Amino acid sequence: MVDRPDRDWNEEDRFWRDNYSSRSYARDRDYDEIRPAYRFGTESATRHRGRDWNDVEPDLRREWESYEHRGSSRSTWEEIKQAAKDAWDRVTGDDDDTHRTTNRGMGENPRRV
Repeated sequence: MVDRPDRDWNEEDRFWRDNYSSRSYARDRDYDEIRPAYRFGTESATRHRGRDWNDVEPDLRREWESYEHRGSSRSTWEEIKQAAKDAWDRVTGDDDDTHRTTNRGMGENPRRV
């Protein structure tokens, strides 16, 4: 994967809008409920570049509470953590597909290279 320091949120937003429903955690949820988590995960992976998710997850939990793009979302960290990690994995290239229920719309490689 080619490292892109500045992820284009609009492009990521389009990707997740088109593909979120293939994720097990997204069942019965509207995209707008999950969207802030995807943005948070995308931005966090860029901000914490080179660090492991497990090492920064406690910090991310705290940061989520005051995240500026959270909007009116009242979702707790536990409710959005999987979506944030999914976006993190897409940025870092650490995609283990554990949350994907189908490959619909995913193509050969869902990560941007």
